[in-house]
Amino acid sequence: MRDPFPIAPPAPLVAAVKPLADYLSLSTLPLHAHEVIFALSLYSFIGIVVSPALSNYFCGARYRAFSSRTKINWNVHVVSFCQACIICTLSLYIITCDEERKDWTRSGNWETRIWGYSGLTGLCQSFALGYFIWDFIMCSWHVDIFGWGMLAHAVSAVSVFSLGYRPFCYFYCPVFLLYELSSPFLNIHWFCDKLDLTGSTIQAVNGAFLTGSFFLARIVWGQYASFNTFYDMYRAYAAGHSTLSTIPGAVDDGYARTKMSGDLSLYYAAPASQERAFMGERYLPLWLPAIYLASNLVLNTLNIWWFYKMVATIRKRFDPPWGTKGIGPDVVHYEPLSQEEKDRIAGLHKEGLGSVKAGRVKAEQALGSAGAAGTTHGAAAADVDVQRGVYADGHKSVEVTGTTRRSVRSRRKA
Repeated sequence: MRDPFPIAPPAPLVAAVKPLADYLSLSTLPLHAHEVIFALSLYSFIGIVVSPALSNYFCGARYRAFSSRTKINWNVHVVSFCQACIICTLSLYIITCDEERKDWTRSGNWETRIWGYSGLTGLCQSFALGYFIWDFIMCSWHVDIFGWGMLAHAVSAVSVFSLGYRPFCYFYCPVFLLYELSSPFLNIHWFCDKLDLTGSTIQAVNGAFLTGSFFLARIVWGQYASFNTFYDMYRAYAAGHSTLSTIPGAVDDGYARTKMSGDLSLYYAAPASQERAFMGERYLPLWLPAIYLASNLVLNTLNIWWFYKMVATIRKRFDPPWGTKGIGPDVVHYEPLSQEEKDRIAGLHKEGLGSVKAGRVKAEQALGSAGAAGTTHGAAAADVDVQRGVYADGHKSVEVTGTTRRSVRSRRKA
């Protein structure tokens, strides 16, 4: 299917991009550079203007009370949510409605899946690349917020979607972009935490969709798509396509990618003409699948790790048996104190009146452990329940409940 983007490639921009595209062998980039710039500008506009405006309108004081770090993170999640909705809609449309692409799925059509070109898929790839460039800029500028894992993800994504402009594996572009099906739910989960909806029914239902979509889209579908992609690459390399050669019936010029690069007539050509326009040179250097393999391993490893962390994080929001709230490093088991220990604590209130620190030290000494939480004072000692808290990591404390408040007059003296 031809590119449906309403703005045609500007001739001056095509001419400006062509030398770089030819040098990097990114032959279809001149036809889609304007779409990459448009997508990058769109996502930047959403992050800088739209997100703050809508957040101030709908969240008001809550958004304004965020720290600058949280506001940056919030705006990034808004952009991610918008991008996921756009790119998943476009990818699903291509997979289900592009009749020319459906013909590429035939088992014997692997050459087209590797080197074929489609204007509509080029549009999809351009919107994806525009977002990943924006994401790379944000992760590089704020690596202290997003971490090195997200930066590695951005680098891998930019590498893969840039090299696709050779063209290379256009068929698999919308396939891998379906990873983003889980992103809207991931962003909603994050918003729930910031809006005091942690552990709510909304977050619980969203968490079910999040884990399900993440597992199916990024783990199951991702591994399946990776296998098919590298199997086609293997067939291309094993067929002897490691040296310059031509495909019968295609452009009879071994350097078709350079010849057709920046040809504006191709943008308006019929889908059948577009499909094989750059297949005159069926060359698969070994470094190309190696980069794809390395990037794919990084992305899949991160997805598996994130899935594990995601499940663990979601479970912390909810009570057992399905959740782990109150279980783990923060759990406290209480042991009753002996009567002798209680008497020794109660007897310290006279000595500790003049100094809270001195009272705490004496209480710790009386119990023979560190971390005493407080002391009892005067007549109130009889109404105070004192227990020893033993934490999961082994450290102990004294837990005091009941009335420990002193009169205004006695607090002034202290």
